[in-house]
Amino acid sequence: MRLLVAFATAAASVSLSVPAEAATAVYGFAWSDGKGHLRIEPRTAKRATRTTFTLKTLPKAKELRLDYTKAAYGRVTVACDLKETEGRVAVDAKGLGRTKCKPAHLAETLGRGPVAVRVEHAGGKATRVNEILVGDWGTPRTARGTIKRVNDTTVLFATGGKTIKLGYTYTTAFHRTTARCGDGWLTGRPVNADRNGLGKKQCVWTDLTKALKGVRYPVLVKVDYTPGVNSLNEVWEVFGDA
Repeated sequence: MRLLVAFATAAASVSLSVPAEAATAVYGFAWSDGKGHLRIEPRTAKRATRTTFTLKTLPKAKELRLDYTKAAYGRVTVACDLKETEGRVAVDAKGLGRTKCKPAHLAETLGRGPVAVRVEHAGGKATRVNEILVGDWGTPRTARGTIKRVNDTTVLFATGGKTIKLGYTYTTAFHRTTARCGDGWLTGRPVNADRNGLGKKQCVWTDLTKALKGVRYPVLVKVDYTPGVNSLNEVWEVFGDA
């Protein structure tokens, strides 16, 4: 009996001494990806100035989806509820946001669009999220291709033999060929199409979400997007026979 107790005690001691999974840090632009979750495509980060970073594409990087409900959150603003820095920056010696905030504040920030961050994570969970300042968010591009719905704020854009995941927010403009913003994709006559078949009717991001929910296959579009941030800025519905 004593041998069994000793063996059990030793086994417990060994199991307790096994180190937890080490946290990994990644930089990139975080997007909201469902309640309490964010997605981020890791990028290389280099200090550009004392307070700013330059982020560049990391070859073969795989997108991560992380639970941030228990993460510490450091903002570059001087208060947790501010939308912008308003000319006053709160960063530490490493250039990381140092205003201590809560996961709920991160949810609010992500709700406004992509956030440049450094994330420490382990086991599919973000343990620490620090905002960073990025001096150059990239130059927007326009291109024609197709988009397919992923969820209410994300699409897959295919162009030139490649497919890019793009996020969109309330700032994204949607230009329709249809009579009304709430119409289905290419519904009715193209009363708002120009000579090139591009939509002219000004609509909003929620109209884009509604229109895409009604189609099963990729649809033809012209888009304006920011490659490094993977942000969808404008979408033009295209009517091919206009």
